Amino acid sequence: MFGGDEHPVLSLAKRLVNPVIIFFSLVVAATLEQQKFDGLHLLLGIFAFLVASQVFDGFDFFEPSLSARRGNAMYALNLLIAWLIVLVILGAVGALSGIIGEYNARVLLWWVLITPLLLFVGHSLVRAYLEMLRSQGSIRRVVIVGANDLGRKLADRIHQQRSLMMRVEAFFDDRSGDRCEGELKSVVSGGIEDVATYVAEHEIDLVYITLPMFNHPSVMDLVSALKDTTASIYFVPDVFIFDLVQARLDNVNGIPVISVFETPLTGINAVHKHVFDIVAAGLILLAISPLLLAIAVLVKATSKGPVIFKQRRYGVNGDEILVYKFRSMSVCEDNQVVTQATRNDARVTWIGSILRRTSLDELPQFFNVLQGTMSIVGPRPHAVSHNEHYRKLIHGYMWRHKVKPGITGWAQINGYRGETDTIDKMEGRVIYDIAYLKSWSVWLDITIILKTIKLVLKDSKAY
Repeated sequence: MFGGDEHPVLSLAKRLVNPVIIFFSLVVAATLEQQKFDGLHLLLGIFAFLVASQVFDGFDFFEPSLSARRGNAMYALNLLIAWLIVLVILGAVGALSGIIGEYNARVLLWWVLITPLLLFVGHSLVRAYLEMLRSQGSIRRVVIVGANDLGRKLADRIHQQRSLMMRVEAFFDDRSGDRCEGELKSVVSGGIEDVATYVAEHEIDLVYITLPMFNHPSVMDLVSALKDTTASIYFVPDVFIFDLVQARLDNVNGIPVISVFETPLTGINAVHKHVFDIVAAGLILLAISPLLLAIAVLVKATSKGPVIFKQRRYGVNGDEILVYKFRSMSVCEDNQVVTQATRNDARVTWIGSILRRTSLDELPQFFNVLQGTMSIVGPRPHAVSHNEHYRKLIHGYMWRHKVKPGITGWAQINGYRGETDTIDKMEGRVIYDIAYLKSWSVWLDITIILKTIKLVLKDSKAY
């Protein structure tokens, strides 16, 4: 996100369009059933407005998609997920309070069905209005002071995100020749001393300074000169020198701070992930309960030992948790040294080999999800002894513990499922785990789940 990043129309739309439409949709549903919009409906509408304003804030429904087919699919899925989360929260409160029985079931059904349609219409109108404003020239003009890699990246982001309603007009830099970013040599309009004049003459709205302040004392002179214009001024710190994970601007009691490594699951994102996990895990456990019972009977009948194997693993923030699995071996190792299972391992029972090959031994971990110690999708948890071993060998290894461990993950569907018997394999798994942290979304979780199902049906790497 950039300073001054949202057009006022977009800012207003993001905060009001979704909750207002959801409230209005309830009025329409009551009208369709010829029901009076009474105090009970008003109470539901206000509560839905408040919940939706938080839930929908975690999604971007107003950015034109660069890829129509994929973009439309993601838009529709995100819209349904956001609405489902709202309904789950409202339904849970209604059931716990007992008030849900006071509402007309047909009114609620109409409301559930017509709301996504009205939201789609509302989002389309906002996007069309923003494009009309853009075509009429209602766009903010930008100059970037610093023809360097950071300046190029900033310009690219502005160009890619149309909803910013910005256009980069020029670059300025005192450097020339090889010292200037190659792609920007031809678009540099002058030096730092020329910025203020250009801004004043061309009615520039925003000035982004991407130069390192300690290397450019003239930057302070520039800021002083720009005080005679109406342009907004922003410093852009070069945080790209770090391996960024969920970087964002924040503040500590008014002092600005920049996050260069953080979990993606903060604020409303954490709610989205938790609701998705609980609903999906509950439905899955309900569907597979006969299978769980059958496997438990087979494990107990074919070898001595407990049906469920519990092993200490690292959970979110490196806290120890107990992970459940169907016992697939004749031993239950949870010591300082744990030997990973290998192909044709003598410790694996005959039913255990089937369970491991099909990943059915992992099914009890859905109970971990309901407990809140695991997620359906996330970095796979390793034995504590393996964590202590690899954290000393692989840079950034512990970063993967910034989210809950998962039953499946991005690494598993990209070839890192099963035994990690070399440092290279473990490094590869860690790279994919960190990539998951950088790009997490509910859509990505669903994609990983679908690809995992496909992989389990034909893959033979697990044993």
